[in-house]
Amino acid sequence: MRCNPLLDNPGLPAFSEIEPEHAEPALAEMLEANRRRLDEILANGRPSWDTLVAPHEEMQHRLKRVWSPVAHLNAVLNSEALRRAYNACLPLLTEYATELHQNEALFRAYDLLARTATGLDTAQNSVIRNALRDFRLAGVDLPPDKKVRFKAVRRELAALQARFEENVLDAGNAWTRHATDKGLLAGLPEDLLARSRDAALAEGFHGWLLRLDQPTLQDVLMYAHDRSLRHDFYEAWVTRASDAGPHAGRWDNSTVMARILELRHEAGRLLGFANFAEYALATRMAGSVDEVLRFLQMLVEHGVPLAQAEMRELEEYAGGPVEAWDVSYYAEQLRRDRHAVSDEELRPYFPAPRVLAGLFEVARRLYGIEIAIDDDIDTWHADAAFYRVLDRDGHERGGFYVDLYTRPKKRGGAWMDECVVRKNLGNGIDLPVAYLVCNFSPPGRKSPALLSHAEVVMLFHEFGHTLHHLLTRIDYPSVAGVNGVPWDAVEMPSQFMENFAWRREVLPLISGHHVTGEPLPDYLFERLLGARGFHAGLRMVRQLEFALFDFRAHVEAAPASGAHLAALLAEVRGQVAPIPTPGFYRVAHSFSHVFAGGYAAGYYSYKWAEVLAADAFAAFEEEGIFNPQTAERFLSCILEQGGARDVLEGFVAFRGRAPSAAALLKSYGIPAGS
Repeated sequence: MRCNPLLDNPGLPAFSEIEPEHAEPALAEMLEANRRRLDEILANGRPSWDTLVAPHEEMQHRLKRVWSPVAHLNAVLNSEALRRAYNACLPLLTEYATELHQNEALFRAYDLLARTATGLDTAQNSVIRNALRDFRLAGVDLPPDKKVRFKAVRRELAALQARFEENVLDAGNAWTRHATDKGLLAGLPEDLLARSRDAALAEGFHGWLLRLDQPTLQDVLMYAHDRSLRHDFYEAWVTRASDAGPHAGRWDNSTVMARILELRHEAGRLLGFANFAEYALATRMAGSVDEVLRFLQMLVEHGVPLAQAEMRELEEYAGGPVEAWDVSYYAEQLRRDRHAVSDEELRPYFPAPRVLAGLFEVARRLYGIEIAIDDDIDTWHADAAFYRVLDRDGHERGGFYVDLYTRPKKRGGAWMDECVVRKNLGNGIDLPVAYLVCNFSPPGRKSPALLSHAEVVMLFHEFGHTLHHLLTRIDYPSVAGVNGVPWDAVEMPSQFMENFAWRREVLPLISGHHVTGEPLPDYLFERLLGARGFHAGLRMVRQLEFALFDFRAHVEAAPASGAHLAALLAEVRGQVAPIPTPGFYRVAHSFSHVFAGGYAAGYYSYKWAEVLAADAFAAFEEEGIFNPQTAERFLSCILEQGGARDVLEGFVAFRGRAPSAAALLKSYGIPAGS
């Protein structure tokens, strides 16, 4: 009988051997094994850490190791067969998770242990406390009929969220622009033209074939002289998976979104919360719906006047009204004229291999770790590579995969995810392993991939998440790395890391002209630094639009209908967005962070965590960017703690005081107290 690589491989995933047909049998077998193991755990009598929590953590850890490669491949190497297998697994996972968290005997055992155990450390107490919270949030206290309903809601939600993401992926893959007249493409960067020629040849076309991926979209909106081309790309992007645009209705997420919100609202109400937002805040730093709304309103009051002034200036520069598909084009020209710098002038200095090497050097100087590629590790694509991480003494701390470039059938955006979580429960250590994924333009035929500085910042962001996962010293998976960290704090290490990409001490490490090797010249660095705050207000209100729409949608979810959501989005944009809204604007239909990912009622987390990140980085500015004592304090108080320690407590231990928004407002050019 053929082995199943998802089950019969104790090491890293054997990606080249995993087929779609392996997924469901492996998952079903692991779930059955976990159920049997749970029966054994509950038969052990009086619960203790060793007889209850440790084996429970162990069995959940094994399940994650089986499922992680399947979920990852579905995101980076999607196919019809894999999609079917993935969707067949979702109900099994949802059923198991709800069944586990509604298990009254297991809940009572944890509850008894919480009341009677002595001598446990901080991390162990956090594991138990979080488990009890999660039991209650999964409906362990509900009467039988409501438990059944809650389970059904969770099952339907899992399926709908997967469908939402599939619709976005399919809609994006379906749209291309074929051009035979090079004049239509005037202004576009040469590397994009070269890729588009190759894409056309691969499809048997003459001319150029432009795909609807994020790097291409950004280049078109920023550089294409042809206004109709900018319009068409913008419309195709903001109408993906909707009832408008070039594929109107074909992959329409309207009813999917409404149903997701309806079900989330019902889940919250079943558990006694007023709405899903209130339910979600039970695991967050923010204490209430009102606190989040006040926080966002504070940023609105600071950010909107700044954004409005920036928009008026842009229209004056353009000589008239500016539509949404014109903003990036004129903004890039204004930035170039004002600061004498453009992304295309900077790209040659940021070849991806040099940026990666410099990023790893930054981590070495901060935390004493060495990062080296391991070409012997199996990966899922030729673009992907594996890196091992060693500490100062040469001991392995973990590893991570890197997959940087966009391609068809790969989910858009950038993210870090867990392959293996750190575990040390007395039967051997599992070291943490991460996936670091981006969607940058791939290398050309004769040159490496060249990154914009914004893409460099994005890579630093995802590497911040990766370090948070890898450098944990916590041995219990449910609170190791990013696990157990409140969702509105989990972005803090990533946003903190972004700041290093702007520093004079770091730029020579991450830059080098791809032909000459010359580091970024001082004059370009000064211009880049001068442009850092360019259109900071417009960037802020863009995030506030998403955050307010998401949060209010989950507070005001009844009735959840397409018309209600469209009206809500229009209302939010009217409050914060100075850029005109075209009638076809349907950006919520591809808002995967919220409707398919983990940011439901939590997109505000980016701004919430940015306050923590800016204030934390201010300590490095005060004490030295590579000050070893400062870095060691950040490592021990934040990165190594995972979810084992209260985030605010850890921040105060690092900073010596509670967080302040002053550093964040300063980064946007807004004086403190204004």
